[in-house]
Amino acid sequence: MSELVTFHGLHPAPALADCEEVDWRAPSLRVQRIRVLDHTCECLVVVYELCAAGGLFFVRRTDRSSATERVQESAWMVMREGHALWRGIVSGQAR
Repeated sequence: MSELVTFHGLHPAPALADCEEVDWRAPSLRVQRIRVLDHTCECLVVVYELCAAGGLFFVRRTDRSSATERVQESAWMVMREGHALWRGIVSGQAR
């Protein structure tokens, strides 16, 4: 008999005491299509997504801690900076 295995997505490390504070902003409506390249686990109260659109990258943050979801975005940036921000969030070096 096989054991039931539940797969979860990525869980970011807890934010470090000296972590970088991300300037979260209201979502931008600059493009019609956004590709989600990576995301954290849906079981979390705050979900992060690494997104790409129009040749730029950003991180979307969805906070589900209250009755109404709050969606915010980081600044839009070039690929190298977008991936660096994503690694910072996942490793606890940014929040």
